[in-house]
Amino acid sequence: MNKLLANLDWVEIGQACIDTLTMLALALGFTVLLGLPLGVLLYLTGKKQMHEKPGFYRFASALVNMLRSLPFIILLIVMIPLTTLLTGTSLGVAGAIPPLVAGCTPFFARLVETALREVDRGLVEATQAMGASTWQIIWHTLLPEARTGLIAAVTVTAIVLVDYTAMAGVIGGGGLGDLAIRFGYQRFQTDVMVVTVALLVLLVQALQMSGDRLVIRYSRR
Repeated sequence: MNKLLANLDWVEIGQACIDTLTMLALALGFTVLLGLPLGVLLYLTGKKQMHEKPGFYRFASALVNMLRSLPFIILLIVMIPLTTLLTGTSLGVAGAIPPLVAGCTPFFARLVETALREVDRGLVEATQAMGASTWQIIWHTLLPEARTGLIAAVTVTAIVLVDYTAMAGVIGGGGLGDLAIRFGYQRFQTDVMVVTVALLVLLVQALQMSGDRLVIRYSRR
């Protein structure tokens, strides 16, 4: 057994776990912060909505679709100059955050738009008829009614981010992905590869289970 795990440095693996969780937390926070307003804006300016603006919606929707369709590995490389400008480096945890946010924000915004479209239109119209402002409709009707859909959207986005943090290891982004590439792949240390993959799988499972529990909890209210 010791021979099978001879290449493992648990201190380094522990640091890689911390780096992955740090990237996930920061990137998810910024993604929600930017993607939620963008998703609400897409919803409000969509067809037959309160502030329908076909021209703006087509432009914003096309931009979101374009960014979503760009492979993340390409985005990592393309954004190196901008990442260096924003963070002072393109390596490590700090260097991975901008491309992670840029890659997931359009994805999350589209999920938010979809969740808001599932809200009963009659409920929105009734709130409007009572004289509520757009902000009041968003804050007191749309977001509370779409709560379970939004929780599911955050869960899916977090899982996608785990995948992206692993890919960030290609350009030295740090975390478990970087460890798997540098030691598991480049140095043919199979034990390192197996352990890092297992840890990533466990992280995804934990995120999914937590998201499912929150959805069940709030759907009963």
